[in-house]
Amino acid sequence: MSTTTPLDLHQIRAKLQSKQGSEYWRCLEELAETEEFREFLHREFPREASVWDDSSMGRRQFLMLMGASLALAGLNACTKQPDEKIIPFVRSPELVTPGVPLSFATAMVHGGFATGILVTSHMGRPTKIEGNPDHPASLGATDAFTQASILSLYDPDRSQVPLNRGLISTRDKFLQALSQSLQAKRANGGAGLRILTETVTSPTLGDQLARLLHQFPHARWHRYEPVTLDSVREGARIAFGWIMSTRYHLDKADIVLALDSDFLTHGPGAVRYARDFAQKRKVAGGKQTMNRLYSIESSPTNVGAIADHRLGVRPHEVESLIRRIARGLGIPVQTPAESDGHDSWLAALVQDLRTHQGSSVVIPGPYQPPAVHALAHAINERLGNVGKTVSYSDPVEIQPEQSQAESLRELVSDIRDGQVDMLVIMGGNPVYHAPVDLDFGGALASVAFSIHLGLYADETAAECTWHVPQAHYLETWSDARAYDGTATIVQPLITPLYAGVSSDHELLELMLGAAEPKSYDIVRDFWRRHSASRDFETFWKTSLHDGLVAGSAFPSRNVRVRMKEVQALSAKNDAPKDELCLVFRPDPTVWDGRYANNGWLQELPKPLTTLTWDNAVLVSPATAGRFGLQNEDVVEISGDGRTIFGPVWITPGHPDQTATVHLGYGRAKAGRVGSKRGFSVQAIRTSNSPWWVSGIRIIRTGAKARLAVTQHHHLMEGRNLVRSASLAEYVATPDFASEHQPAAQASLYPDHEYDGYAWGMSIDLSACTGCNACVIACQAENNIPIVGKDQVLAGREMHWIRIDRYYKGSLDDPEVVFQPVTCMHCENAPCEVVCPVAATVHDSEGLNVMVYNRCIGTRYCSNNCPYKVRRFNFLQYSTAEPTLAMQKNPEVTVRSRGVMEKCSYCVQRISAARIAAKKEGREIRDGEVVTACQAACPSQAIVFGNLNDPESRIAGLKADPLDYGLLTELNTKPRTSYLARVTNPNREQDISA
Repeated sequence: MSTTTPLDLHQIRAKLQSKQGSEYWRCLEELAETEEFREFLHREFPREASVWDDSSMGRRQFLMLMGASLALAGLNACTKQPDEKIIPFVRSPELVTPGVPLSFATAMVHGGFATGILVTSHMGRPTKIEGNPDHPASLGATDAFTQASILSLYDPDRSQVPLNRGLISTRDKFLQALSQSLQAKRANGGAGLRILTETVTSPTLGDQLARLLHQFPHARWHRYEPVTLDSVREGARIAFGWIMSTRYHLDKADIVLALDSDFLTHGPGAVRYARDFAQKRKVAGGKQTMNRLYSIESSPTNVGAIADHRLGVRPHEVESLIRRIARGLGIPVQTPAESDGHDSWLAALVQDLRTHQGSSVVIPGPYQPPAVHALAHAINERLGNVGKTVSYSDPVEIQPEQSQAESLRELVSDIRDGQVDMLVIMGGNPVYHAPVDLDFGGALASVAFSIHLGLYADETAAECTWHVPQAHYLETWSDARAYDGTATIVQPLITPLYAGVSSDHELLELMLGAAEPKSYDIVRDFWRRHSASRDFETFWKTSLHDGLVAGSAFPSRNVRVRMKEVQALSAKNDAPKDELCLVFRPDPTVWDGRYANNGWLQELPKPLTTLTWDNAVLVSPATAGRFGLQNEDVVEISGDGRTIFGPVWITPGHPDQTATVHLGYGRAKAGRVGSKRGFSVQAIRTSNSPWWVSGIRIIRTGAKARLAVTQHHHLMEGRNLVRSASLAEYVATPDFASEHQPAAQASLYPDHEYDGYAWGMSIDLSACTGCNACVIACQAENNIPIVGKDQVLAGREMHWIRIDRYYKGSLDDPEVVFQPVTCMHCENAPCEVVCPVAATVHDSEGLNVMVYNRCIGTRYCSNNCPYKVRRFNFLQYSTAEPTLAMQKNPEVTVRSRGVMEKCSYCVQRISAARIAAKKEGREIRDGEVVTACQAACPSQAIVFGNLNDPESRIAGLKADPLDYGLLTELNTKPRTSYLARVTNPNREQDISA
């Protein structure tokens, strides 16, 4: 929705201050009640409905419109489907039974670190990813990136052939050119040869690189990751004298302090950390204790959104605040000469940490400088947390000693000095995401022979002599380590879709002199040489089956903080109070740009802004008022002689005097989906200031840019949808959530009797972190299409799950609540009685199901649904691309245009469990049916099961005092209900900021 009426922020503040009681709001336009917003609410699809204006309509126009509508209804069932070729198996592969999917254990690597997964394969075609319940990094859950990676496998824009200076070539010609170039290198010991990779944790790849550097002693290996952990590593080196990996045990932490850290959604251990943290957060079942979360952050995060106490500051203020915390705990560190305020907030925090020594933890984020990390280590040791809530091990990365930023700088310097004539880039896209001051693209152009191995012919590929297609991780063999060092064998599930692809292992083995190497042989040979097992075949098969190498996690190390070195760290002077800071963060959906061509992630609403298909300049309401900014104003941001342009989005709760921009957009060669989306921030991001820059200027250009934001859609205004209380209030009044529940009402609907199963769902708002994993999992499982930015602007997104984000309180520091909303599967479903063709019906187990071939697209059901969870398939969104069609789940219908669709409680999974139970002559067991959203949820906020089983987990949650339903006053009797949100603020001390 594009706002034309300016937002009056002063009026909005006054309106919020005058409100009484608990009232949640979702967006500034809702508070301002602009004319455009009222129009958007009045008409579900205002732009398409605008032809029905208030003026008199002639007979001719009426008949024309009605004729078009009837034609759509009549033709819907006759949509021409794409031609399909059916080819039978001559010889069926071993273990493959038609119609019976198989699951294989493997791992996805993100940022160098592995997450164990199980991939479902239908007849040799991977279709869905789940977490591996036996893997310590996932415990059965996943994140949005992992869920969406299945779509990248089938991306038709992936690189398919070798390119020589941008022209199509062959693998044989590439191998010939590589061999000729390496002949000279063998003669001079590799002088002039450089290898550039991203973060490496693969034991096999590390071994190959070591052998390559031994064969070419004058060669050099460089590493660079745009979202680097340099500060994390350097902070450990300062604290301990050498680099260590840090692990947090949040299942044992009662008090958690996050310092510019989004540890629940980003980072090598985020999926596991979300699980452990949520276990201490849940209070259902009569539990009366929970953990407490403090967050100090310079840009809004999911961690800050669910924190019990959040303090928004400028990025450089975080270090001064942790210094004051350390001094308050008795560590004599230097502190700034001038106090930056927040005295009562810090005093209460320090007292809480003192009270919970041994059961607290301080978690610094990778965006803060090394000093903050060193101070955090010192605080954790002083509090007695080491060995309890935090532990240390040897570094998981291969050769982490050198800073990655310094490594890239050294590489560019060597190129400019003429010392590099052969550069091999394996993965990554440094021409796009390298810091602007290094001008990596300009340096690369001067290298005589360069190779880029990548999934896409991207910006870096365009500047290299050779580009070689890289295999997707589901197409090749490899290995990698998780955040705790656990090794996983990455095994493929499908033959490479495109000819001429290669892997990192094969390319390095070619450089080592092997002829036609195979990744399988390379990885297997490494583990044969390094396995301690006497029976290698059993070890190998067990490791592949389990999805991890047993006993490979790194043991904890006993280390001590060098307090003198930490205390000697000088306190930096803060920037002037009136200076504006620009903060850089990886994007919540496309990360650093590597997922830019993934349509699922592009259309996924970002957790805090619900923005899709774009990035924006995020500013606080106060900062917007200072510069006279409105939503969608295009601004010029300049600093240190560099400039970028982007549209503004006003974000409640954003720290003042700070603007946030996200990486990953403005790509020139991402593919058909990701190219020319949003704006690039790389033109102002330097190697010396990778995460923020001070002293910037913001100037309005007078231009506007339309942003596709979904939070305006499907509003259920004025209803009591979110219920929340503090822990103290919950203990005093356990049934607070049911205070607004209406008494049982008489109904015209006949009661349903369920002799067998009665399915239901419960969602715990205390545990939900808003991570979006459930949204993508549902999309992958149920063949949900993407619709594109223009259709999202028209309110036509197709997600079956939406994550509503609610604010409560002031514009400057509001409370935030995430609420997943699916089809409620109402007992008294308002959609069923209005369908003229009985396309939406109630089944014998309580599900509200859709019969697609009956639906004629009247949309009466959508109009009558108070929850606004039905999606109408306006256009033919399903694609005829052969590779993309391979991703579809064969157990779920691929819908054509003109039908209504919605959450089905994953009825195909219920059916599969029913068949399996019937074959074994038993009932479906509790927990046997796991919906896609439930399986993906890292925090286990979603529970599904049989309500008729009194011993089931879902039955117990439905009987809990925290349980409540949405809009039950309408007598819809929803099968999906919620556990009210409980927070744990520090009431014993004055925590006001």
